[in-house]
Amino acid sequence: MEVVPAKLTEKLIQEADEIVKEGWYASKSELIRDAVRDLIRKVKAQRLEAAIKEDVTWGLHGKEDR
Repeated sequence: MEVVPAKLTEKLIQEADEIVKEGWYASKSELIRDAVRDLIRKVKAQRLEAAIKEDVTWGLHGKEDR
């Protein structure tokens, strides 16, 4: 596994520590990995949605609207 340094605000660190303390995650590293995976899934879904909308628009109106 690669280490990726990141700077977080004190507020984010406190909130992450609280979530870990409550037992939602075993560590801050696990929490951050899950957050990054979630963000990647969201971005991929948004890209797919945009591509589908573009295809539908092209299908309805042809090339000139691209």
